[in-house]
Amino acid sequence: MTTSLELMERTHTCGELRGTDEGKTVLLKGWVDSWRDHGGCLFIDLRDRYGLTQAIFNYAELGQTLDAASSLRNEFVLAVEGKVVSRGENINKNIPTGEIEISVSRFEVLSPCKVLPFEVDDDTNAHEELRLKHRYLDLRRPVVQKNLILRHRLMQLARNYLSEHDFMEIETPMLTKSTPEGARDYLVPSRVHGGSFYALPQSPQLFKQLLMVSGYDRYFQIARCFRDEDLRYDRQPEFTQIDLEMSFPTEETIYGLMEGMMVLLWKELLGIELQTPFPRMTYAEALDKYGRDAPDTRFEMFLTDLTDLLKDGCGFGVFDGAIEGGGLVKAINVKGKAKEYSRKMIDQLTDYVKTFGAKGMAFAKVKDDGTWQAGFAKFLSEDLMKALSERLGAEADDLLLFGADPKASIVNESLGRLRIRVAEEIGLIQPKQYSFTWVTHFPMFEYDEEEERYVALHHPFTMPRPEELHKFEDGGDLSDMLANAYDLVLNGQEVGGGSLRIHREEIQKKVFHALKIGEDEARAKFGFLLDALGYGAPPHGGLAFGLDRLTMILAGTSSIRDVIAFPKTTRASCLMSEAPSEVDDKQLQELSIALRKET
Repeated sequence: MTTSLELMERTHTCGELRGTDEGKTVLLKGWVDSWRDHGGCLFIDLRDRYGLTQAIFNYAELGQTLDAASSLRNEFVLAVEGKVVSRGENINKNIPTGEIEISVSRFEVLSPCKVLPFEVDDDTNAHEELRLKHRYLDLRRPVVQKNLILRHRLMQLARNYLSEHDFMEIETPMLTKSTPEGARDYLVPSRVHGGSFYALPQSPQLFKQLLMVSGYDRYFQIARCFRDEDLRYDRQPEFTQIDLEMSFPTEETIYGLMEGMMVLLWKELLGIELQTPFPRMTYAEALDKYGRDAPDTRFEMFLTDLTDLLKDGCGFGVFDGAIEGGGLVKAINVKGKAKEYSRKMIDQLTDYVKTFGAKGMAFAKVKDDGTWQAGFAKFLSEDLMKALSERLGAEADDLLLFGADPKASIVNESLGRLRIRVAEEIGLIQPKQYSFTWVTHFPMFEYDEEEERYVALHHPFTMPRPEELHKFEDGGDLSDMLANAYDLVLNGQEVGGGSLRIHREEIQKKVFHALKIGEDEARAKFGFLLDALGYGAPPHGGLAFGLDRLTMILAGTSSIRDVIAFPKTTRASCLMSEAPSEVDDKQLQELSIALRKET
């Protein structure tokens, strides 16, 4: 009795065989990628995640199995047994297995496939929602498999690198205490402790600090994290961090180690040699020149501050009103592009900046004689226009784009975003161009008008810079206090962020006081941390990289959903499993939960 192919182990994968294997009898298993009936024979491309191999079904040799072979269709799961033969002059140079094919002597359909909701190939035009609904099919596409293989390799390289540098991989709890300072927590009700809740971790921050107190001087973890926040193309409600912490570091120690890891990743995954050390830039410089704390340094076209030149008033209400309100007037110079931008295109740019809070956008085109073609040019004296032109480096055919608002943050954000959009439109950004920058000297606090108090810009466990500590005692304005915090920015996206941490109880209490977290509240939320800091906590600091975002950039895709096996939509739902979903009354009763009906 002949053994079923289903019960036999495959001898090779579909990407393994080469010309040197000619003459071997092999057994392959995989999915039908494509089929071509040439009358006397049928050609099947058999696919698995390792590659693709062509198999030829000769009808004369298959005999009674002819009908079964001719009924094969895409995505059937198939086992084929046969001899490896040369393709002669018909070599397919586009695939590694292109020198050979399998002359099939026996085959079995291991699983048929229903009519597909979309074609399983890289060129599918199926809408993303349909692909997410059937994600198990979408994951078969070679481009998605390539992304996940890249993600796997990245994780292994990072693990090995950190292990080689004496970091220990230690897991921290997934069910922990809610400490709402930052994004909203995902809460998990406790059945055992009715009316009480765990929180899923937004990061392992407090636990990794406690590991430093415990003497584990170098920790890392590929950590799952959860934040209940508004989503966009590069955010998910659950995400993965390469999380690390070390004792007795300087900022330079951290920079050097992390740059070494980036050099390794880019060399091994892309074959690109990065140059170190990476450039440094203060937060203030990033806002001044780029408008954002995640500057895209692949090109220049900086923001230019014109506020001082216009402070005495020019008669143009938009500029004057912005400065009188304590704000800014800035501009960018799009060199030599005035003639290329029609009024319709400029109106589109105006609509774009409005999405970032700007009320509008002024513009000017520089004429051949150096004067400006602009609706507000009549308000500018000849001397003022000359001074503005000199500051902007304006020449004939330059396009000048202005932002003005009483809120400096709106000017910086809107012009910073506009700078990137225009650079993409005029081709300043080249493919496979990678520009890393460390952004340092972040503010310690920012004022939250809604809560009427300071909040931590990063998190409340960040150490102020040593030269700033006296401000707690002076009782002065804390708005300009600087933190020992740093971000690693790549191509205008933050890929990692961290800080040196507070390791002394009295400083942590001062930070809580500045944040209007009273002693009782601090004890209730962070008592275990305060206690630990009193038992010999070493100076420590660390950083966390967004694994999803790093993989997205390395893969050259524009959405992190492309590099996550089972992602959520921008409404934080899984279209495939239909999560989140309702639960039955019995489950709620066990958890001591009653639902309030929406009115």
